[in-house]
Amino acid sequence: MNAPTDMPIGLVLGSHMPAKDIVAMARHTEELGFGEMWFSEDCFFSGGIAGAAAALAGTNRLPLGLGIVSAVTRHPAILAMELATLDVLFPGRIYGGIGHGVPAWLNQMGLMPPAPLKTLRQCVTSLRHLLDGKTLTEEGHFTFDDIKLTYPAPTRVPLYTGVVNERGLRMSGAVADGTILSVLASPAYIQWAKARIDEGAAEANRTESHRLVTYTLFSVAADSKTAKEAVRQSIAFYLAAMPDTALSRVYGIQDELNELLKAGGAETIAREMPDAWIDDLAVAGDPDECAEKLRRLLNAGSDSIGLWLFPADQARDVATFTAREVLPRL
Repeated sequence: MNAPTDMPIGLVLGSHMPAKDIVAMARHTEELGFGEMWFSEDCFFSGGIAGAAAALAGTNRLPLGLGIVSAVTRHPAILAMELATLDVLFPGRIYGGIGHGVPAWLNQMGLMPPAPLKTLRQCVTSLRHLLDGKTLTEEGHFTFDDIKLTYPAPTRVPLYTGVVNERGLRMSGAVADGTILSVLASPAYIQWAKARIDEGAAEANRTESHRLVTYTLFSVAADSKTAKEAVRQSIAFYLAAMPDTALSRVYGIQDELNELLKAGGAETIAREMPDAWIDDLAVAGDPDECAEKLRRLLNAGSDSIGLWLFPADQARDVATFTAREVLPRL
């Protein structure tokens, strides 16, 4: 399989979800007609590999992407073993998504690499070799001494990277099968990111297709204002957590964001950010508004959109309302 369904809208289940809810939500995602599932691994919540296996076992056809796991919390040989096992059990339904990982979490474990981008590149390229059944011996951040999987992946597992800035995007175009764009990706940023990915692919003489998946903070309700308020705090949180990245620079709000950060951080951002930031950096509103905003993200270059549902404690109901009122409008 290893091919997405025709529906370009998926759901991000995420390890923020209690483990007891994963299987039921995965089944609900499939029953509602979404195109794919994504499972992020946030330290120290529900485990990404175990959560992915449970979601795949609880469903029949939907592909699932790990989006993302850290390049350094597992040795790539172990991650390759896990991905290959998932592909044996659920052929063609697993995508591997790898990124740096949140620096604060890596520092808590003493795992922050001295050269994050170089480390990520080695992780992705070594995974590709091992999943394809090759024997690997190399040095770098990771050491491989005559390592080969006994049970390599029976299909070609697509490997995605979760990156934000220019060098990472160019690297993704050079070595990965796809890229997962972070929440807060505006249409302008998606176009810019796609151009950087294409540059990296051209430099590496890669001609294979490269799939672009965009995560977005998502809330829909009959009352537009209610839906937008549901994502306000999360937009502010991520703007404060990622204060100086291409996401804000390309969107053109860096100076204004810096002023709000100086004035009081996430709480000030949530209280004082312009309404346009909510409209452009998330998908929130009534069904017509949400459908139009999803179309903008697709038209900007996204092949698929992963919805991060809000309010989080009402995710099942939001998913149901989305399938009934938003997806038919696309």
